[in-house]
Amino acid sequence: MQTGVSPKCDLLNGSGTFRVLVGVTGSVAALKLPLLVSQLLELPGVEVRVVSTEHAHHFYNPAEISVKVYTDKDEWELWTQRSDPVLHIELRRWADLFVIAPLDANTLGKIASGICDNLLTCVVRAWESSRPLLFCPAMNTAMWNHPITARQIASLKDFGYVEIPCIAKKLVCGDEGLFVLGIVLGYIILIFIA
Repeated sequence: MQTGVSPKCDLLNGSGTFRVLVGVTGSVAALKLPLLVSQLLELPGVEVRVVSTEHAHHFYNPAEISVKVYTDKDEWELWTQRSDPVLHIELRRWADLFVIAPLDANTLGKIASGICDNLLTCVVRAWESSRPLLFCPAMNTAMWNHPITARQIASLKDFGYVEIPCIAKKLVCGDEGLFVLGIVLGYIILIFIA
């Protein structure tokens, strides 16, 4: 993980030609974040940054992530006075593509309702509709089957965001259910080469 670089400098001095911002939330599927980031970095000309919610940290080791990971703490430490940059705005300006993988039920509800109480949801709220935003829901089957989930996903689609559909798999809790991170990279490649 990169350290010692201010977020503003890090964002303004990017060398990649296609910038992917990966959002990660508090689903057990966040275990796959190191793999997703490493696969993205194998694509030529791709630069990657990560925005992580507090709950997502429970599921991955930040030392296994080879790019800068931004958190709520970075948002508040960067801004100290009126002329300072606002991190969620800088991240929005920096990225060509925003991929939220995984998107847990909690953050899905927040985004669908317009709540922006952390760095990730603030980036979403400030996101330019001319740029693609992919979201990858990942939750327990019982949560997925709750009627509110379909309504919340429909809301995100109405905003112009693109859902990456889930695939069936045995979940960590032992239930048979839906899992998404296995096909995220393919969608990103399609956008990247378009």
